[in-house]
Amino acid sequence: MDVKSTVWHYLKNAREQVLWKVEGLPERDQRMPLTPTGTNLLGVVKHLAGVEAEYFGMCLGRPWPQPMAFWADDAQPNDDMWATADESPAQILDLYRRVTAFADETIAPLPLDTRAHVPWWREPDTTLHHLLVHMTAETARHAGHLDILREQVDGQAGWSPEHPNLPEGGADHWAAYVARLREIAERSPGG
Repeated sequence: MDVKSTVWHYLKNAREQVLWKVEGLPERDQRMPLTPTGTNLLGVVKHLAGVEAEYFGMCLGRPWPQPMAFWADDAQPNDDMWATADESPAQILDLYRRVTAFADETIAPLPLDTRAHVPWWREPDTTLHHLLVHMTAETARHAGHLDILREQVDGQAGWSPEHPNLPEGGADHWAAYVARLREIAERSPGG
């Protein structure tokens, strides 16, 4: 595989992980803030849709054709990090799929050295290569957040349902493992 195919492959894998971490849960669980800063499953997906639309749209001279409310001048901070009552989970997941398809249409014909402009970066003039690496890292980082959130919701963990990439072990194994780690932590200085 060449460099472009390799990086793009990892981005596509991270996107698949993002979707499976959200799908199949009740709407309440998809919306529920699970951290002190309000991080929630649907919000992370909505955020990633907006970021991909910006990087692989506007920054490459091919703007995403539909306005996103959280891009508006009067949008509140973090408006891209949660689904409004009027936005269904199906709408957010569909938006993400449409944006990533749009991004892929933009990426496909372009060489890695294609010039891009990211106005909010300290050094705004960059390349498609840089955007691909950046978005792959961004998506993988948020997929990790989703891993933890999903495990909190229903215990689902791992790379994917078919390939969890975790050591084999049932509930008893994991309970014993966590108990052992907790015991070590409790006995550590400051515990």
